[in-house]
Amino acid sequence: MNEQLTALTRGLRDLHKQLINLETQYFGAVGSPLEHLQLITNHPHFAWLQKLSGLMTQIDERLDDKEPVTVEEAKAFRQSLEMLIGPCEEGDQEFRTKYNALLHDGPELVMAHGNVRQLLAKI
Repeated sequence: MNEQLTALTRGLRDLHKQLINLETQYFGAVGSPLEHLQLITNHPHFAWLQKLSGLMTQIDERLDDKEPVTVEEAKAFRQSLEMLIGPCEEGDQEFRTKYNALLHDGPELVMAHGNVRQLLAKI
């Protein structure tokens, strides 16, 4: 499961980057990279992305443990991601509304989303 989750984290990083890129375009000029980072972490416009960032952090922290990831843990991570980006009707509707709206705005985001969906299917 460690290999699958490691691949998933790479895909999630690309997805997260594409989301930030699109949201930054809608936000407008951000200044220096440090100012951009501060906006992403502190400004309400980007706050909805923290749910995905937090989940990515949890996966990374679990992968840093010496013990192998169990199938149950991997499935729990998958379920958490499905609640954010999956086609299920449950989950975080606020996140999903913003996420689904952005999917229509960038081909790079669509490609990153498709990649993550394929990686999730392997778990």
